[in-house]
Amino acid sequence: MRRFTYEAKAGGEMAGIEFGDPIKPFSAVWLHATGFNGMTYQSLLAPLGLRQRVAALDMRGHGRTTLQAKPGQMKSWKRHRDDVIEWLEKEAPHGVILAGHSMGGCVALMVAGKRPDLVKGLILVDPVIMSKSIYFWQHMLTPISFLMPKNGMARRAKKRRAEFGTFREALESYTGRGAFKTWREPFLADYLLDGIERVDHNPIDSDEQTWRLLCEPKWESATFAAQRNRPWSALRRVKKHQIPMTILRPTRDSVITDKVRAKLILTYPAMMMKAVRGTTHFLPMEAPYEVRDQLSAFLARLVERFTLEEDAFVERSLKVRRRGAR
Repeated sequence: MRRFTYEAKAGGEMAGIEFGDPIKPFSAVWLHATGFNGMTYQSLLAPLGLRQRVAALDMRGHGRTTLQAKPGQMKSWKRHRDDVIEWLEKEAPHGVILAGHSMGGCVALMVAGKRPDLVKGLILVDPVIMSKSIYFWQHMLTPISFLMPKNGMARRAKKRRAEFGTFREALESYTGRGAFKTWREPFLADYLLDGIERVDHNPIDSDEQTWRLLCEPKWESATFAAQRNRPWSALRRVKKHQIPMTILRPTRDSVITDKVRAKLILTYPAMMMKAVRGTTHFLPMEAPYEVRDQLSAFLARLVERFTLEEDAFVERSLKVRRRGAR
């Protein structure tokens, strides 16, 4: 794993991590969920670096990226979309497989809608795509008067604890609790590597330490609330350009309702909608092999140019003991 930074035109740096041969062009790029960072998913992506060059970006206000992040100016995810497009234009102008989780999935779709030439394929893991009527009202009414009072995620994020006495304290406070309850190892520890930072000026071995979230609660809240997006118009452009697309959807607590799921399939019948049994919105942390398999298949077909006959399922070593089995 290597870290990198990109000097953005607007000032500040976009940070990320990468895997694979640095001489090769980028083949796939991963976009994280709200409040997380690229490092969170490193264990999922690292094995793909044995085949191709793969990156994960920290979006504005997240992880190690230092682009300006003013909560009051965050109205939609177009800022994230345009940041990703700028990076792709410079670092991967030939196009990549673009994948993402939650917000990252929606942003990936928006990138493909605006710049289809930069995207060879889309893998969206429970992307935040709501009904058309919700987006209509987001554009008709301001977020302050309509969205914020009703967005529970935004309210909870704003109240999130921002400081900890030690790295271990942060790790223990999250382990087995709330949204992190179903996560496999090492996703939580990896999230915290680029999710918190020591901000005190005491000696390195001091007992008096202060660790702070890199994604400020106010910014996370504003990001949850910034839903004046247009994923449906982006989907129409993706369909027009026949970009291969797969959506992985959990069977519990998906942000994609059944009605939206049906509408997505009707809008773009050629895409694949795959349910992953026993997972929640945190599907990548619960079934990382499912996401990696899909990325592997896209790399084989869209980058390495394997045919369907030549491609095969990835062998796994995970053993599952069935209930009642001995």
